[in-house]
Amino acid sequence: MTEGTAVLRLSGITKRFGSLVANDSVSLELAKGEVVALLGENGAGKTTLMNILFGHYVADAGTVEAFGDALPPGDPRAALDAGIGMVHQHFTLADNMTVVENIVLGTQKLLALRLRRRDARQRIRELSARFGLAVDPGATVGSLSVGERQRVEILKALFRDARVLILDEPTAVLTPAETDALFATLKLLVADGLSVIFISHKLNEVMAVSDRVLVLRGGRLAGARTTSATTRRELAELMVGREVVSPAVPPAVTGPPLLILENVSTRRRPGGPPLDRVTLTLRGGEITGLAGVSGNGQSALAGLLSGTEQPLSGSMTVQASEVGAWSPRLALASGIGRIPEDRQAIGTIGDMSVTENVISERHASPRFSRRGLLDWKEARRFAEAIIADYQVKCPSPEARVRLLSGGNIQKLILGRALDPQPSIILANQPTRGLDVGAVAYVHGRLLEARARGAAILLVSEDLEEILSLSDRLLVISKGRLSVPSSRGERTIRDIGELMAGHAEAPPHAA
Repeated sequence: MTEGTAVLRLSGITKRFGSLVANDSVSLELAKGEVVALLGENGAGKTTLMNILFGHYVADAGTVEAFGDALPPGDPRAALDAGIGMVHQHFTLADNMTVVENIVLGTQKLLALRLRRRDARQRIRELSARFGLAVDPGATVGSLSVGERQRVEILKALFRDARVLILDEPTAVLTPAETDALFATLKLLVADGLSVIFISHKLNEVMAVSDRVLVLRGGRLAGARTTSATTRRELAELMVGREVVSPAVPPAVTGPPLLILENVSTRRRPGGPPLDRVTLTLRGGEITGLAGVSGNGQSALAGLLSGTEQPLSGSMTVQASEVGAWSPRLALASGIGRIPEDRQAIGTIGDMSVTENVISERHASPRFSRRGLLDWKEARRFAEAIIADYQVKCPSPEARVRLLSGGNIQKLILGRALDPQPSIILANQPTRGLDVGAVAYVHGRLLEARARGAAILLVSEDLEEILSLSDRLLVISKGRLSVPSSRGERTIRDIGELMAGHAEAPPHAA
């Protein structure tokens, strides 16, 4: 890069959280019309660095310049005014407001907003069409699925005409078709001079859209590569400091049915369609994969297994006992381990400590409760064991969970769900936003549970994950399930057509 061509320059950025050094003298530059990918393990410091750039955090050392001018630290408004937009990995939306209100919030005075709402709706529809990010501008955000909320975040940044766009895991909940549409539009915008910092754990995406790649490891810059001169394997090794090997998937040893749904329907609730006469059997020693476009009934099915949804009709049998009254407490008591879809809103409480979060589902058990009082020593020992066993990067068991990276929060939830060795496991988007090393680790843990006889329902929008792990595969569309198929019986094209709601054809060998 020629001196003076940088539209964005971070120099010597250092940030500490107590004894944890999140960024250690990190520098980067971004040119006009350039896409720079930022890679690193979960907890490597990527999101912290971007939060400093955007003014959410104040660096302990270092400077940020945009278009030749220094940005004042800790001032998001200054970053916005300088033309920097950011799509956060975790949503920053008001659930009780509409899509259009969330997108234009802070861009106009309230009176002007009322007068120009029609114009805003029209522009949002145009952006939605261009990016393939379908969303109703008048819908209340609280009623949207996770995938739809992510689309709103992307639209919110684009609505402000940013000249520099920071995308933090922007495709984590998008379908392959939506991702392709997003990338196609990004290429057009970049050709017109938009500059992009692209944070993703999906190496195929990094290779497809970036010009250069910067890799963080342990808070420091571990390497920089021109994308055309590197490989996925080299980038993966730079990220984790070693060769990444995906776990082998041996043939399944199928056991007895541990959960059976027969013609089950659920009540209609916000956030997606209800289940419509669903029949499903989860067998011990088997991973059942569930693919589908976000918002097609996955939430209702996950809620049913978690105990937050009740069957409206049909029958549900768990561990050979038919379910009557059903609740989260009964689901846990029935041996169901739960990895929820949204680790922030559902899986954890950000202002509680790591210890409090990992015992949250079992605080009343004899292990942690003595005569009505919590045994905090035992709780801390349990938290320390999960931190060690699942390689969680955090300052201490007393640290607030909100200070952890998304990937490390996911590891905590995984440890909490798998520690009692549940018989049935709901793995709902278990590797969303995780780096390649963490993905291999989570897959290994799920395969260990499969080997000891657990029945696993793997809900994922990552077709590679579904195809590589599933012994049986189903597709959900509009609350209904496809005919199950065995490993290798359906092609990716078959699955994509079922996800899109097209008529079902019998499975055939790939």
